[in-house]
Amino acid sequence: MDITLFNTLTRTPEKLVPLKKNHIGLYTCGPTVYNYAHIGNLRSYLFEDILKRVLRYNDYKVKHVMNLTDVGHLTSDADEGEDKMEKGAKREGKSAWEIADFYIKAFEDDINELNITPPDIWCRATEHIEDQIRLIEKLEEKGFTYKTSDGVYFNTAKFSNYGKLANLENQDLKAGARIEMGEKINPTDFALWKFSKENEKRQMEWPSPWGTGFPGWHIECSAMSTKYLGQPFDIHCGGIDHIPVHHTNEIAQSEAASGKPLANYWLHNEFLLINNGKMAKSVDNFLTIRELKRQGYSPLAYRYFTLQTHYRRQLSFSFEALGAAQSGLEHLYEIARELSKEKMPEDKESADKFLALINDDLNIPEALATVWEALKNREISLPQLLNFDEVFGLQIEEQIKTVELPKEVQQLVKERDEARINKDWAKSDELRNQIEALGYVVKDGVKGTEVKKKL
Repeated sequence: MDITLFNTLTRTPEKLVPLKKNHIGLYTCGPTVYNYAHIGNLRSYLFEDILKRVLRYNDYKVKHVMNLTDVGHLTSDADEGEDKMEKGAKREGKSAWEIADFYIKAFEDDINELNITPPDIWCRATEHIEDQIRLIEKLEEKGFTYKTSDGVYFNTAKFSNYGKLANLENQDLKAGARIEMGEKINPTDFALWKFSKENEKRQMEWPSPWGTGFPGWHIECSAMSTKYLGQPFDIHCGGIDHIPVHHTNEIAQSEAASGKPLANYWLHNEFLLINNGKMAKSVDNFLTIRELKRQGYSPLAYRYFTLQTHYRRQLSFSFEALGAAQSGLEHLYEIARELSKEKMPEDKESADKFLALINDDLNIPEALATVWEALKNREISLPQLLNFDEVFGLQIEEQIKTVELPKEVQQLVKERDEARINKDWAKSDELRNQIEALGYVVKDGVKGTEVKKKL
């Protein structure tokens, strides 16, 4: 069955036609590792994980490359302000290299908690400086660059159709309205290489043909994506906020250097909103996976929460909505446990409908609703549900496995059962609290006491 994806570049849904049969080259913009990823950032990586899972569900071999921005991303998209890595180092009293290592590990922990399959290739910007310099040299040879007192810039006026991804030609973009011009020729020109400031020793700087400094943010993605995937490659992903600047500049510099498209399909996910605004570190309204866990929510509940809204629609976050998602996920696990005791034939109609929906621009919310309806009517078997979970990534099989309780918990359950027999309800409640403090949920039913590990 064909896969249809909404291509930001053409603003239309398009049938996926890979460059190489049954193979997909996928590049996804990774984190700037100066702080924890917030759950709005992580929505992007969840969407990209679903895309990869859908491709593999359709028997594609996917080569996934993700960058780690550990230099060059300034606090302003206008090539102004402090490098975020240097800023993070000052904030925490560590070296920029230590900051990068710490937050890369934190990001890896986050995606593991969310059951996001890691990329095949991680590439750090600082480990690809020579690749970036060579790309800038190629742009210089072709006449697309100019030098100012603070760096080497790409002249967007020399690249025809600049801004096609963001439809910038239909926007009234005036010098000084969006950015400070400085020595730029055009307001949309962007830095390829920034010079270290005089009398200031940076922690991350390298020699180059133009002077000691560091690469701009955009050049790393062009250099690393094409190094590992070639040009063009199949799919490039990121958040919707990357469209007007970062991805627009990637396209310009990559296509100016090679004369070929960078990627054939561009996919972008919408924002996660909190209090009716975009979740962002810059306005200090962000939440991390660690904070959700501290408040008793499972990372997989957040994954389930995001699956209920299409990736191209804005998603409003609240703890009430997350709590509802956690309850829904626990209910799904309960049904799966019940199915494990039943033998049912697989339902071809449900399987066909599921495949059609996930292949229709990743219509996961409808696919999830279809599965719920089939579960309600007991129309699908456990093996079939586990097959669907290859796309959802909710770890259903792991959650329904019987896990022996630790001896400490077993003893508390035994004491609680005795307290209930003796109608010592105060002691029963106290023991319940002790069991739950150890990470287990206690349920009393007609079949006796049921204890299971919390999500």
